[in-house]
Amino acid sequence: MDKFSLSGKTILVTGSSSGIGRAIAVACAEQGACVVLNGRNVSRLEETLRMMCDVVDKHRIIPADLMDEKQRRALVEQVPELDGFIQCAGVMNRVPCKSIGQEDIDSVFAPNVEAPMLLQAELLQERKIKKGASIVYMASIAPRSAETGNALYSASKAALIAYAKCLSLELASRQIRVNCISPAMVWTDLALNGATKDELEQDQAPYPLKRYGKPEDVANAAVYLLSDASSWMTGSNVEITGGK
Repeated sequence: MDKFSLSGKTILVTGSSSGIGRAIAVACAEQGACVVLNGRNVSRLEETLRMMCDVVDKHRIIPADLMDEKQRRALVEQVPELDGFIQCAGVMNRVPCKSIGQEDIDSVFAPNVEAPMLLQAELLQERKIKKGASIVYMASIAPRSAETGNALYSASKAALIAYAKCLSLELASRQIRVNCISPAMVWTDLALNGATKDELEQDQAPYPLKRYGKPEDVANAAVYLLSDASSWMTGSNVEITGGK
């Protein structure tokens, strides 16, 4: 048996309409999983579906805004029992600390922290997570790599890492594993938020591997954590940094 295969597994990927989430959804399909695509933009989710290499009929789209209680509840009701769940949806909002207001806090913590926590709780309450399943949260190295104006994003990802660690302890008796992936900069639309492409090109030069990551780099790690090959990993935060 190929321990890295996802054949026969049903995986929910939130934020799968673009970037890292899209790459993970495609990679999971390539490894044989039945993928449930989630995001807010249906047309972009359909683009992801078309990128999958196998028969698309076995995959499905369940659009929902995870910050909306009714839509989140509808997602939980519609989703089948899951062997894996990876939370990729998230935002970045660069604001200097002295200028932070309640609206700024809510705009980052609601999608990056509150929605993942509430979705996870509802999935567990409705018994949609199978025994032996794998849960993965997309975090960041931002909590330990401070940047001016990035306090809210950094704090939100630190909160998510801490939450995942506690969740891993609570679910260990059911052999449900919980891990985080913390990338450095990855070439996505989110990376371009508040910076130009030329600025990012210069910023990636000092990386030991001389480049930012690609969504596919992160997707490969996600497949490992969702597969049986990582059956003794839980409560871990895997950094993928190009040596940064």
